[in-house]
Amino acid sequence: MKTRIVGIMGAMPEEIEGVVSLITNCKVLTAGMRTYYSGRINETEVVVVFSRWGKVAAATTVSTLIHEFHITELIFTGVAGAIASKLKIGDVVIGDQLIQHDMDAQPLMERFEIPLLNKTYFEGNQSLSDLASKAIHQIFDSKQLHTIIGNEELSSFGITHPQLYFGEIASGDQFFSGSEQKTNLTNALPDVLCVEMEGAAVAQVCYEHEIPFVIIRTISDAADEQSHIDFPAFIRKISSKYSVAIIKNMLA
Repeated sequence: MKTRIVGIMGAMPEEIEGVVSLITNCKVLTAGMRTYYSGRINETEVVVVFSRWGKVAAATTVSTLIHEFHITELIFTGVAGAIASKLKIGDVVIGDQLIQHDMDAQPLMERFEIPLLNKTYFEGNQSLSDLASKAIHQIFDSKQLHTIIGNEELSSFGITHPQLYFGEIASGDQFFSGSEQKTNLTNALPDVLCVEMEGAAVAQVCYEHEIPFVIIRTISDAADEQSHIDFPAFIRKISSKYSVAIIKNMLA
């Protein structure tokens, strides 16, 4: 029977710093310009790493986790820009389907289809999604955010009653900072909830290696003209603490 080893990736260095602090007997290995932290969180063996931005960087990182650290499952936490109007800053989306919005090999195949795989969407693992859902509901329902972040910081971003959603997440090598980008994406993929730069690439690698995964995204901005202003402060003050709380609860 394989030893359970959970890979944990963060899209920003700030998002893994707090997670690393949870590790006991932490060992550090540098490979491919990335630093991997291995040890245990509670009784679970983990390897934690900052993926860097973009699909190639994320795919490279998860490949190393699979082949060098022999992970048996993957948790990816990070931020995303809201595409669906119902999403508010501070909400969380668990990806039940991941799609690469910048994949287009027409006319050889349908737009968004991944060459040779005959797939457009990659589905997250149901058991990990359920575990993440339970962890996030614990945080929201018990108002843990008010303790770990504080009312003043939450209020500064308009976070009052954050919600959890399941749905489509779109990934591509673009930072969304304009309403026209959102409109174009919505016209092509009307069911997408949020957009980011890594999740669907990670999902493809996990699919090809039969590694269960879950992609968890906290909404940091509205993917519009103000997103570049809100983004850095949100990472530092809010999402980094979301990530720690979610991982801590998932591996309790």
